[in-house]
Formats: sequence, structure tokens, C-alpha cells
Amino acid sequence: MDINQVLEGTLSPDANIRKAAEDQLTQAADSDFPQYLTILAGELANEQSQPHIRTAAGLALKNAFTAREYARLRQVQERWQALDPQIKSNVKQLSLNTLSTSDARAGQSAAQFIASVAAIELPQNQWPELMQTLVQNVGEGPPHQKMASLTTIGFICDTDDLDLREALQHHSNAILTAVVQGARKEEPNNDVRYAAISALGDSIEFVRSNFENEGERNYIMQVICEATQADDNRIQQGAYGCLNRIMGLYYDKMRFYMEKALFGLTIQGMKSDEEDVAKLAIEFWCTVCEEEISIEDDNQQAQAEGSTELRDYFNFARVATQEVVPVLLELLAKQDEDADDNEYNVSRAAYQCLQLWASCVGSGVVPPVLQFVEKNLRSDDWHYRDAAVSAFGAIVEGPEETVLEPLVKQALPVLISMMDDQVIHVKDSAAYALGRICEGAPSAVDEQQHLPPLIGALFHGLSSHTKMASSCCWALMNLADRFAGEPGCDTNPLSRHFQESIQHILQVTERGDADNQLRTAAYEVLNSFVNNAANDSVGLVATLSSVILERLEKSIALQGQVVSVEDKLTLEEMQTSLASVVMAIVQRLEADVRPQADRIMQILLTLLESLPPKSSVPDAVFAAISSIAIALEEDFIKYMDAFSKFLYSALGNHEEPALCSVAIGLVSDITRALGEKVQPYCDAFMNYLLNNLRSPQLGNQFKPAILQCFGDIAHAILGAFETYLPVVAQVLQQASSVSLTTDGNFEIMDYVTSLREGIMDAWDGIIVAMKSSGKTQLLVQYLDSIFELLRVVQMDSNRTEGLLRSSCGVIGDLADAFPAGNMREYFHHDFLTAMTRETRANQDFSNRTRETARWAREQIKRQLGGTQSVMA
Repeated sequence: MDINQVLEGTLSPDANIRKAAEDQLTQAADSDFPQYLTILAGELANEQSQPHIRTAAGLALKNAFTAREYARLRQVQERWQALDPQIKSNVKQLSLNTLSTSDARAGQSAAQFIASVAAIELPQNQWPELMQTLVQNVGEGPPHQKMASLTTIGFICDTDDLDLREALQHHSNAILTAVVQGARKEEPNNDVRYAAISALGDSIEFVRSNFENEGERNYIMQVICEATQADDNRIQQGAYGCLNRIMGLYYDKMRFYMEKALFGLTIQGMKSDEEDVAKLAIEFWCTVCEEEISIEDDNQQAQAEGSTELRDYFNFARVATQEVVPVLLELLAKQDEDADDNEYNVSRAAYQCLQLWASCVGSGVVPPVLQFVEKNLRSDDWHYRDAAVSAFGAIVEGPEETVLEPLVKQALPVLISMMDDQVIHVKDSAAYALGRICEGAPSAVDEQQHLPPLIGALFHGLSSHTKMASSCCWALMNLADRFAGEPGCDTNPLSRHFQESIQHILQVTERGDADNQLRTAAYEVLNSFVNNAANDSVGLVATLSSVILERLEKSIALQGQVVSVEDKLTLEEMQTSLASVVMAIVQRLEADVRPQADRIMQILLTLLESLPPKSSVPDAVFAAISSIAIALEEDFIKYMDAFSKFLYSALGNHEEPALCSVAIGLVSDITRALGEKVQPYCDAFMNYLLNNLRSPQLGNQFKPAILQCFGDIAHAILGAFETYLPVVAQVLQQASSVSLTTDGNFEIMDYVTSLREGIMDAWDGIIVAMKSSGKTQLLVQYLDSIFELLRVVQMDSNRTEGLLRSSCGVIGDLADAFPAGNMREYFHHDFLTAMTRETRANQDFSNRTRETARWAREQIKRQLGGTQSVMA
């Protein structure tokens, strides 16, 4: 193949040409990987090639060593390790040579590829000359080679790979030598200095041993502090970014530097006219607050556990309150009226920091904020009115209730009146501040004095401008939660506003100028009001269902009018919202939904029939059907024949994993609702679930839910589960052998824990099923496997409350399944007693978990023939 032509094709704007080129590269790599790498590395290093071809060659090389899936990544890395050493050496040397090119894009591509290979070789103590070469390049090379080499170090250090992170600590001296040398103020080339300060930010975690040395630490901090004063804004940004990371990693070493330099430097940075510099300086104080909140939490927990080993805590934020908070308040007034809602600017950074400050120092933040609010709440400049409103909303979580509540009560009428401000930004901020108050200081909102004007102002705001939709809706949802009362209460403060509120929301959703965002937000408010409706509003909820079902029915006819992608998205969002309201209504009505159930199911089934492939609506429809099954219990059986084809289709749809996941959960819900009546559908369910376990397209995250589903099916059909027991038991035994292979990989750790919880839930359902049908002898051959897993769980320091509760349930049900004591020897294991005792004694666990452990402990004692009372 013509390598230049193929590489050119990978950059084509035409998707077909691009895919064909990528497929050619994949085939070439699969047919002769050594030659593939050699050709690409030669093209990358070829000074005669066009810049974009060299860049494409570097990207193709990098892509040959990357993969999203961990297992696939390991395969890719093993393929490299199996290559002839000479070929590997040649490819690596060509890539290192490319760092000296004057073509910056080729140098960048080479840096990415080198980092990919380094991730494989450095953890294996291979490529020892790499860091030496990079340090030498930075010390002796021309500017473009220095930049490319520093960029390479940054790419290598910017990794989540635990093996590589550990290996990099052994290279800390080389890394530090290179990046500090390039970052010094004596470096004449700003591009080099910027590359160095960026690499220093990426590498700061790996130079811990150097940071422990006071002399080296002082020099590093000096270089970074001097970089904050550079005349190049990029270098300033990189320096403040370094300070953020250092504060997060080395808080305990920062007292001296805070007193000598960082207070002043960061306040100066916050006042910078360069927005990106100011944001990073603000984020430094966000990091300070986050660290101090975390340290306080850790120290409180340590003291509660009787430990005297407490983390250093210097009160940086509290000490700096009088200097930093006034700067933050002034920055709140730097709003950009044209900013997108998701745009992160100086004003929003200051708001985020003020929120954290309130959480960190509590009531200490109130005086400067209150002074600013009183001064600016009636300002002629809307920027300052808006800043005052925002500042008050930012501090409602953190200060003591006794300090905050009287201030909130005093401020509420003013904030409500500011919902009528002439400037939309101020109105929006007032709505958001009211939402914060309903969420963070709900006791200050009085039912008689505040609720009527508050609810009126928020609905008026919702109707007046789409820009306010999000804030008003969020505030209304918090307000509904605040005044919901106890679950199942006969009446609550919302009751007398309920009908008018529902009418308001329905009107908003029908507005001609309502966009998707406003309509979706309004339906979310509707859900919140329905969920929090008291018993005296249930009749209105039932009436609402007719309106929602009518809208949903009309939406089906709109399917034929869709002519654009925008039309499709609008219709899908509307149908999803309506289905979610149906679900909320069913959940609130519970069994009282029976008179309307036929119509609801008929419309939902018609909707499913009408939907095009790859639609996002079935997720919400399935959730609504799940709520109906739960409400109707065994009576849901009459809909199964009509609905099962949609459920089977979703269970087998591996192209849409999200829908398949919803379907798996729905099988559990339907099975629990129908009980033994579900049996005619179980063959199909089991076949789909077992196929899903084997599917390479579905990720590991599906497996725990599928195993739990087996337990639900067993629990429902009892002795009839005998048919499936051999194959399910084999699956559970295989799953039990999965263990944590890489320490510190939290994703795998969570997966293994949830998998074990799924296994325990499956066994629990099976044990109950076999006991209830007098078939406990079928379990005997699996007892060794079950008790071995229980032992593994007890030894696992990462076990969760859910896993312990499931495990204790299995212990108790097994003991109960063999009451005659013929399996007594299994219950002599000390780890069973230890597990149940420790779980029962853990005060952080829920009553449900501790009660399950107590019951399991009683069952163990019965098995062992003990009659004494259980005090453990």
C-alpha cells in the first residue's frame, strides 16, 4: 500500500474515506506488525515528508498502543513486548530522533507515541536511556527539541496507570532536573518555559521524595512562584496550576510558603486582567478549602475512633477570610451577560469558591458577605445587585443554623421581590438563591409568611423567560421537597397550592416559545409535585393522569411528521418526559392506579410499537411499566403476552447496552411482582440473561444485575427453578473465582465487590426457593463453593455494607434451610461468627443490615446447638 496516501486518508473530512484508510491501517498492523511499526516510525522521522503526513504517522503509532478496555490494552501491550528487540530499538530511536525536528506537530506526535511505549516499558524497568535522553535534550538541545522533550515528559506523567505511576517515582530526579531547568526564569524562550511548567504540573505527584527534602522543595517552590510573575500569561497559568496541585498533594508542607508568598501571590493572581490566570488563582483557594474540609472530616472520624494520629490543619482559609473573601465578592460582579449557561468564567469560579469557603469556615464567612450584600443589594449597577444576590445564596450551607436562620428570614422577602428585577440575570440569580435556601436552610422558610409569595414568584419567573427555567424549576423542586411532610401524610403545606401549581406547569409545557430545555425542566417539577403530593391531593394526581395520557397518545401521531434530526430529538424528549410523569403518577397512586392501568398500558404499548430503531424513549417507557408491575403485582400478568415481545427485544439488543440494562432490571421487577405466575416466561428470560452474560458487547457492569436477576427468578418460581439450577450454579461458581488482580484499581475493585453481591443475592434466592419446595438436598453439592466465597468476603478489606448484608442473609438462610443440623460442620468456621458479629456491631450500618446480621448470628448458634443469648 502507498503509506502516504493511506495516512492522508486518515485525515480526510469524508467519513467514508477516513474509515477506509483506518481499516487499511488496522489490516496492515494485523498482517505484519513489525513492518507496520517500522514503516510508520520511518515516516514520522522523515524530514522530507509533509508535516500533516508525519503527524498522521505519529497518531497511527500511538493508536496502535492504546485501547479503552483494560483487557484490550493489555493485549496491545503484550504484542509490543513480543516483538524482536532490534525492531523495538529501531522504532524507539526513530521516535526519539523526531523530538529534534523543527516540525512542532511531528514532535508532538512523537511525544505521544513515546509516552505510549514508556507506559509499557518503564514499569518493566526497560528503556533506561529514555529519561536520560530527555534530560539531555532539555539541557543541551535547541528550543524546539527542549519543548518536544518536555512535552514528552508531561505526556508520560499524565497517566492513571498504577504500574507506570509507581515506576515514575524511581525517575523523579531525572524528571525534576528536566522540568525545573526548563521552568526557571533564566530560560530565555517562553515556549520552552511554558512546556516545562506544564510538565512540572503533570509530574508533581511523582517527585514526592524530592518534595520531602526541604532544600529541593524550597527551590521548586521558588521556581513556581517566580513563574507566576512571568510576562507570558501561559506561564502564569501553568504556575498557578502547579500551585493548585501542590496544595492538593502537599498541604502539610505549605505553611511556610503560605505565610511568605502564596497569600499575596494568589490574591494578585485573582485580580489579574487575564481571565484564565484569575480563574486558576481562584481555584487555588478552592483547593485550599476542599483540602481543609477533607482534613477536618478525617480528623473528626479519627477522634471518633479513638485515634490520636491527626492530620496537620492550619486554618489557611479562616485566616485569609478578611483578605480573600472581599476579592471573591468583587469578582462575582464580573459577569459576562453574553456567557453561555455552561461557560466557566471568573464570576462563576468566584461563586464556586465562595460556596466552598462557607462550607470550610462556617459562620466566619458571614460578616464580609453580609457587608457586601447590604451595600450592593439595591445598587444601580445590575452587576453588583446580581453579585449580592448570588453571594447570599452561596453561603446558605456552612454557617451555623442559629447564625443563618434569622438572616435568611430577613432576606427572603427581599430576594422574592428581586424576582421582579428589570434585568434577567438578577432574576435568574434570585431564583437560584431561593432554590439554595430551600435546599440548604429549609427551616427558615415559613409556611404562612413565605410559601405563598415564594411559590407565586417562582411560577411567574418560570413563565416569564426561558433563561430562568432551570433555576426556577430547581427551586420549585427543592420547595416541593421542603414542604412534602411525612410520607403518606393526609395533608401538607403544598396541598392548597397543588392544583394551581399543576395548572401553571402544564401551561408552561404548552407554551409556543418553550424550548426542549424549558419543557423538560417543567415536567421534572411536575414529577416532584406528584411525588410529594399528600393524600388530599391524590384525586388531583389521578385527574392529571388523564391529561398526561392524552398528550402521550397525541405524541404518537406526531411520529409521522418527523422530517429532521431536530424534530426527532424534540419528540423524543417530550415523550420521555411524559413517560416519566406517568411513572411518577403510578408510583404515587400505587394500587389505586388499577382503574386506569388498562389505558396506561395500552398507550405505552402503542408508543413502543411506533418508535423507530435507536430511540431513547423505551428507557422511560420501561421505567413506567416497571412502576405499573410493582403497583399491580400479580394482576400485571394480563399484560405480559402483549408486552413480552418488547422486553425480549430489549434483552437481546446488545447494540444498545443502556436499554438492555433497563430491561434486565425490569425482569427483576416483573418477576418480584408476578411471583409464581411468571413461570411461563422464565425459559425465555433465562436464555436471554445467560446469553447476555456471555456477550462480548456487554461490559462487566451488567453481570452483577444479571446474577441478582437469577435470585429474583428463583425466589418467584421456587421449586420450578430446579430446571435452571445446574447451569446457574456453574455460572455462580465461575463468577466466585473472579478476584482483584491489580491493587488500587478502584474500577475493578468496585466491579468485584458488586459481582460478589450479585452472587450472594442469587444464592439467597436459590436457597429460599429450594427450602420452600423441600429440595434443599440439591444445594449440598454447592455448599463448599458458597462457604469459600463467604470466607473470601470476610477477608476482603474492601467489602461494603451491601455485600455484608447479602452475605449475612445467605448465612442465615442456609442455616434455616438445614434445621436438623446435618450441615453443622460448615457453621463451625470462625469467619462466619466474625462476619456476623462485626456487621451487627457496626454503628454506621443501617438497622436493616444490622438486624440481618443479628438474625444470621442467631441461626449460627442454633446450628451449633447453642442456647445462650447472643450478646455479640
